[in-house]
Amino acid sequence: MVSQPQDGAIRYKPGGSEGVDSAYAWLRLVLTLVLGTVACVGNWSVVVVLPTLQVEFDTLRGGASLPYTCTMLGFAVGGVLMGRLADRRGIVVPVLIGAALLCAGYVLTAFTTSIWQFAALAAVIGLGSAAGFAPLISDLSHWFRKRRALAVAFAASGSYLAGAVWPLVIEHFQSAYGWRATHVGIGLFVPAVMAPLALALIRRPATTTYAAAEAATAAARGELGLSASALQTILVIAGFSCCMAMSMPQVHIVAYCGDLGYGVAVGTQIIALMLGLGVVSRLASGVLADRIGAGPMLLAGSAMQALALLLYLIFNSLSSLWVISGLFGLFQGGIVPMYAVIIRQFLPPREAGTRISLVMMATVLGMACGGLASGFIYDATQSYRLAFLHGFLWNLVNLVLVGWLLIWPRWRRHGKVAMAR
Repeated sequence: MVSQPQDGAIRYKPGGSEGVDSAYAWLRLVLTLVLGTVACVGNWSVVVVLPTLQVEFDTLRGGASLPYTCTMLGFAVGGVLMGRLADRRGIVVPVLIGAALLCAGYVLTAFTTSIWQFAALAAVIGLGSAAGFAPLISDLSHWFRKRRALAVAFAASGSYLAGAVWPLVIEHFQSAYGWRATHVGIGLFVPAVMAPLALALIRRPATTTYAAAEAATAAARGELGLSASALQTILVIAGFSCCMAMSMPQVHIVAYCGDLGYGVAVGTQIIALMLGLGVVSRLASGVLADRIGAGPMLLAGSAMQALALLLYLIFNSLSSLWVISGLFGLFQGGIVPMYAVIIRQFLPPREAGTRISLVMMATVLGMACGGLASGFIYDATQSYRLAFLHGFLWNLVNLVLVGWLLIWPRWRRHGKVAMAR
């Protein structure tokens, strides 16, 4: 519900007829988290099978990293397409399409005979998984105002919860039945869960919800002093940079542990810990961002991620990898959702699906390019040290952009005061 006070401003009344901040909104949050966890299997399954693919298809580490890159490219493009579709048709249609693509992609990979065939189908899997990330984030953001950052963090946590659960499940079934049979099982299981969950989200926000949000974002954008296009561009570049840095531990930690002699199974457990703590980080960052703002939370997360990358450069014992990977998960988990919160604070809500998906596309491209670059750096040096340093340098780019974004409004206000004098 909205009210129209005498000053003409449109304000929310939480729990009104449109469902903003209501009990239904919280139920929708839970359904969204489960749906995202199931759909985002595509982001992590290829990480687990990477060493196996390298041996079976007789390729180098860079070649074995190609399916992950294709998955991320499909995820990036699919996010924008699915986000635009969600803006126009609601969340149900893109989720059902995503479920069908995941089914086809996983079943067909079981019959591949080359790394190139697998990589092509990995792109299809990425397209399908995209329905479980950015479109869900934008959809859920319309149902919350007071706790929007927390809600967005919950929606974004599906991908990390998938990373905490799916690698362990896939490693178990891969060891018992082989990766091909495991992929067929995933292809049958995922749509059976996604379809009914999608239909449970068929309700859409009221028109008054969008009207109130339009007024709020226009006022906030005027106070910021940046056009919608300028802010979108800054967020896209910042998102790409932070995920170029983020990709090295997430994509290669399993292979890294194998190279150090600790075993692939240990690497799988470490990435599960990293992403499980990433869920904790995302939820905690949502709570903090509702108090201190998404911008400061984004800056803090980026700075701590840079610190963790430096620690990887210095230590590589098994115990240190467990500790550093846990810290990495806690430090970087809250970064990506903050971009979505900033978009919903400053940019038009009716374009939220497309605009959030564009920034998420940049983050995914950063993961894809960073993962591939790390693989080629390893092939050239037979070490991951330069790959960690490469990630750290990209992290510095992100820190500069986010820091400027926070400082710019203050400079602008001080400039106006000086001119007035």
